[in-house]
Amino acid sequence: MHAPPTAPPRRRIRIPGPAVIAALAVALLASALAAPTAHGQGTHRNAQEIVGGGDLGPNVLVFDPSTPDIQGKVDEIFERQESAQFGDGRYALFFKPGTYDNINAQLGFYTSIAGLGLSPDDTTFNGDVTVDAGWFNGNATQNFWRSAENLALNPVNGTDRWAVSQAAPFRRMHVRGGLNLAPDGYGWASGGYIADSRIDGQVAPYSQQQWYTRDSSVGGWNNAVWNMTFSGVEGAPAQSFPNPPYTTLDTTPVSREKPFLYLDGDAYKVFVPAKRTNARGTSWGNGTPQGDSIPLERFYVVKPGTTAETINAAVAQGLHLLFTPGIHHVDRTIDIDRADTVVLGLGLATIVPDNGVTAIRVGDVDGVKLAGLLVDAGPTNSDTLVEVGPAGASARHADNPTSLQDVFVRVGGAGAGRTTTGMVINSNDTIVDHTWIWRADHGEGVGWETNRADHGLQVNGDDVLATGLFVEHFNKYDVRWSGENGRTIFFQNEKAYDAPDQAAIQNGEIKGFAAYKVDDSVNNHEGWGMGSYCYFNVDPTIRQDHGFQAPVKPGVKFHDLLVVSLGGKGQYEHVINGTGSPTSGSDTIPSQVVSFP
Repeated sequence: MHAPPTAPPRRRIRIPGPAVIAALAVALLASALAAPTAHGQGTHRNAQEIVGGGDLGPNVLVFDPSTPDIQGKVDEIFERQESAQFGDGRYALFFKPGTYDNINAQLGFYTSIAGLGLSPDDTTFNGDVTVDAGWFNGNATQNFWRSAENLALNPVNGTDRWAVSQAAPFRRMHVRGGLNLAPDGYGWASGGYIADSRIDGQVAPYSQQQWYTRDSSVGGWNNAVWNMTFSGVEGAPAQSFPNPPYTTLDTTPVSREKPFLYLDGDAYKVFVPAKRTNARGTSWGNGTPQGDSIPLERFYVVKPGTTAETINAAVAQGLHLLFTPGIHHVDRTIDIDRADTVVLGLGLATIVPDNGVTAIRVGDVDGVKLAGLLVDAGPTNSDTLVEVGPAGASARHADNPTSLQDVFVRVGGAGAGRTTTGMVINSNDTIVDHTWIWRADHGEGVGWETNRADHGLQVNGDDVLATGLFVEHFNKYDVRWSGENGRTIFFQNEKAYDAPDQAAIQNGEIKGFAAYKVDDSVNNHEGWGMGSYCYFNVDPTIRQDHGFQAPVKPGVKFHDLLVVSLGGKGQYEHVINGTGSPTSGSDTIPSQVVSFP
């Protein structure tokens, strides 16, 4: 609030004539027409107002059944992206409701494919959406950063192939047949994640080392290697860990499906599914899905080159954010302080902090949805890359939690990058649904100190739930959990390959930092289906005391834990604390603990 100005002295006012008034009007009109727009999107109605909606940029391709040469266009994108693991191309392929014949959409890096109906069955391929590993000699362990959503498939030979590893979600899909999760030739694979999907036939993981499936329906599941975890999945195999290693929960305690773009007639909207409690099966297929539709005009469409200042102004004005495919550099933190704000990325939209700032920070507010984003560390160290809630956050959000879905963090690989902690969760009741927080072990800008990142995920909030947690290769703790009543359903981890020697990972009197540590002060915590693997290829003599560390208390419980020495490069002495037999040190054989304590 400003103090009123001091009254000016009285002056004789001369009223201009009609000609002067007309000239002034013309000048003002010309000035208004020449006013700059908000980064070329929409127009300002005044200096403060930013307009939502607009086009989605050149890397969003929208098809309908009458589009000529769909296969040729899809193949062209695949040729660019098949092996572009650290390239700068980003693409989103959208298909309007209808039926598409003779389609085989092969997906490479940073490519998303999705239907534009409200239900997967609105958009049908008589054909396939395919991920294979020919580019990497039949090895699918680097098939990252791609997605398929909201489509129905009638596979040509009865079975679709989705041979992926981390950061490759298969969401809201209906496969009217089987699903093969292994590459042609049954080479290695290290995925993966399915949610809100219906696979009418068998899911065949074959060589997949681990997998998490949530709130879905399957016709069957035919094998397991190390860790297959299910929650809320109709048709899932019965609990049987460790032989075979199936971990099965009847329901998912809390879940909310990922927001998605769709067409309502000719109008683009974003559907935001409602929170579910103790869910089982898909959120669609039984009448109108529960949730809210938000018109595109209520989103600020963010294109590469848009400043963080403009993005923050749009949020402050009341707009949601839709990041178009591309690499978005920011010189200040994107602050999301308004409850129920949706921040949705298309085509693996990538955010890079240029000067050591935190890329995204969410306030201690209800119901923020972050989805479909890759946050890539910049060359100047950031204390954190993603923060949910300020330090000391205390508000409760159980009725309307903040959720993060397909929000991935990368440190190195595409170039030098550094952070102290990749993701910090301070807000209570947050849902972290499918994340891969990765300190790169290959690519550019990789080395023990070059892409230094001490911690992957730090959880300080209470009642935080992680479903599908992948965190790998950090210099110290990959996950450290300090909040009460935390729960994790499925965890996949590899310790940092590039530790130079035993001294580099020494943690006081403990050999190595646990992959997943629960603080001694915590009284209640629970986890299901969790594995940590080591591959100390620089110094194979390194010993790690344990993969997991937790206080021995009645309220701290773990179900179905394992550690693995990959190829005998290094060894775990125990699974959790001092419990569990050591890995062999010579073979890739898991050491398993059925429950703890």
